[in-house]
Amino acid sequence: MQNRTPRIPQQPAPNHAEFGARLTVELAAVVTGARRRALRDGDRQIDTAHLLHSLIESDPEVRASFEGGPQLAKVLGYLVQRSIGYGLRWQGSVEDTGAVPVVRDPGSAGRDTGVEGWSPSAVSAMAGAHERAELRGDERAGGLDLLAALATDHECRAVEVLVRAGVDAGQLAARIAGASGQEWQGTGG
Repeated sequence: MQNRTPRIPQQPAPNHAEFGARLTVELAAVVTGARRRALRDGDRQIDTAHLLHSLIESDPEVRASFEGGPQLAKVLGYLVQRSIGYGLRWQGSVEDTGAVPVVRDPGSAGRDTGVEGWSPSAVSAMAGAHERAELRGDERAGGLDLLAALATDHECRAVEVLVRAGVDAGQLAARIAGASGQEWQGTGG
């Protein structure tokens, strides 16, 4: 019997050995969880909703950035339903908001090709997380960096989930930036 589960590359990050060294241990676990979720959902690529789900499940700082338990529970409810509800329309499609150029390496812009196993929007979010970390003088991106990057791309699947759950993504990103004292606006639109 042939396995129908799509294969997602098992490297710690898209096509770049150094990328894993630029993540906190917690964010590396988020990436692993997102990859596992994508495989379980039968998706060909890790997308921003996979990253958001994994972030919420594993990072207490990310959970604390939401406006209370009911809001967080609603977001998790939408994420859990993704494989049986509105998320079905995402299967077989590539998440690409067009908000930023597609890059091969989440740490460098300017290349025009995609990353195998990652949606262009997820790659852009990881690049945004690194940008945010670098702006505060940190070599490693953390969970809040990624959440802020996700929340600034108003066309990505993660923001669609947030909006459906009643979360104002712009306010979420602003709260994270305000808590860290950063003026970073992200690369999304």
